[in-house]
Amino acid sequence: MTVRELDAAAVHDPVLRAAYARCRALNARHGRTYFLATRLLPVDRRPAVHALYGFARHADNIVDDLDSTASPGERAGALLALEAQLDSGLRRTGAVTEPVILALSDTVRRYGIDHRHFTDFLASMRSDLTVGGYASYEELGRYMHGSAAVIGLQMLPVLGTVGPREEAAPHAAALGVAFQLTNFLRDVGEDLDRGRLYLPAELLGAHGVDRERFEWSRRTGARDNRITEVLRAAAAHNRAVYRDALPGIAMLDPVSRPCIRTAFVLYSGILDAIEADGYAVLHSRSVVPRRRRAVVALDGLVRAVAARRAH
Repeated sequence: MTVRELDAAAVHDPVLRAAYARCRALNARHGRTYFLATRLLPVDRRPAVHALYGFARHADNIVDDLDSTASPGERAGALLALEAQLDSGLRRTGAVTEPVILALSDTVRRYGIDHRHFTDFLASMRSDLTVGGYASYEELGRYMHGSAAVIGLQMLPVLGTVGPREEAAPHAAALGVAFQLTNFLRDVGEDLDRGRLYLPAELLGAHGVDRERFEWSRRTGARDNRITEVLRAAAAHNRAVYRDALPGIAMLDPVSRPCIRTAFVLYSGILDAIEADGYAVLHSRSVVPRRRRAVVALDGLVRAVAARRAH
């Protein structure tokens, strides 16, 4: 499959092919939902999505790998080294040895992706090394511009649009934010283990709890109805962002719509799984059932085949 994708994308250089293959492996290993949805794209566009995901995952691993013994200072140094490689790759001003940067730089040039999206992304990654919480959704939104909204904006040139790209951009950014809010809710326990809580303090306070109460629940396994109400409210907010993102799917190139629609349905389905599990995310990880994933994937495949035939 990797060979077929790279041949279709006209990636012929052996070093570059290996770099793209590395990104694809990262996507397959760490981003099951994204990887499944990417399989619904035209074969020649898949390597670009793998490159974008591979870069984001590589940076995220530097910051968040719980198995790493690196100090915050060492993680910051690794991010700076990655940023230097990125600058060299995008500007073609020096040697690049990191495979994900080789693939990313090639993708950026092929699709004309704005370099600022990657600068903003790395700025948010750096903040994760020192910032452990957010006072309000407004403050969290500034962080998510770099950590999530720009991911949607990076993807847009690869996916293509049927009208002006700037009209689809707000919806693409909203979908990136919606996906990350779902991650925050699903992974709230793991994030607490990393010293972070992405649920705003104003949301907790509105329900009469604080961060310490979340940490107590995570540590003891005990439940608190007030925490459940916080999580329920966070899910409702997340669903509203999905509604803001939804009109953007129809603005995409028809052959790209099945991919994004599948990701939309599967990722928003995590909220359904969280609700079905009683908002027990501090103590377990909610997942979309395999049968549901299979049904959605099959529907996406049918839509993808129909779109390609029409195209």
